[in-house]
Amino acid sequence: MKNTLIAWVVVMLTLPAFAQKDKRAGDILDAMSKKYKTYKTYQASFAFTADGAAPFKGDLTVKDQKFRLKLGGQEVYNDGKVMSTYIKESNEVNVQDYDGEANSEFNPSRIYSIYKKGFNYRFVGEQKLAGKPVEVVELTPEKKGAQIAKIQISVDKADKSVRAWQTTDKAGKRTAYTISKFTPNVLINDAFFVFDKSKYPGVEVVDLR
Repeated sequence: MKNTLIAWVVVMLTLPAFAQKDKRAGDILDAMSKKYKTYKTYQASFAFTADGAAPFKGDLTVKDQKFRLKLGGQEVYNDGKVMSTYIKESNEVNVQDYDGEANSEFNPSRIYSIYKKGFNYRFVGEQKLAGKPVEVVELTPEKKGAQIAKIQISVDKADKSVRAWQTTDKAGKRTAYTISKFTPNVLINDAFFVFDKSKYPGVEVVDLR
């Protein structure tokens, strides 16, 4: 299970997503996307839950096309050119080339723009999350037979930030992510997104390039 958690996060954020494009939903998504485009960098802490699995906490840092993601005993370093996935349990890191266009499914920051291509969307309604009103939008894939059946994104009604999202796959399995802390425009050196094997004594490097 641990070895699939990172994949679940990135797949959730990028899979192509029937229903028509709802104007209210589109307005909400556009406002959300516009907000995040103003950030040069951001960091987020979140809780991850999945049907039949124990919950995990995760952290995500994004700068342009670079990102670093930590979840369930794994950590992904991506400097925009090379992606390194470190597995704590086996003290192993898998290294592979990264192309932002060819490998867009491995870019967690796409939660803020995925609706623009391959998805239809509709406004579901208003709810409260941690006492704050959120507007829930549901994305469904235009592509028939997609692995993901739907994604629901909860957007803060006041500040248009993403507060949570939930995916349901074609088998009915649900995964959910709830953001507990979000910090925009943090100062981050590019080296933060590069795996430094000197900090992991005895690590086995599996170079897949």
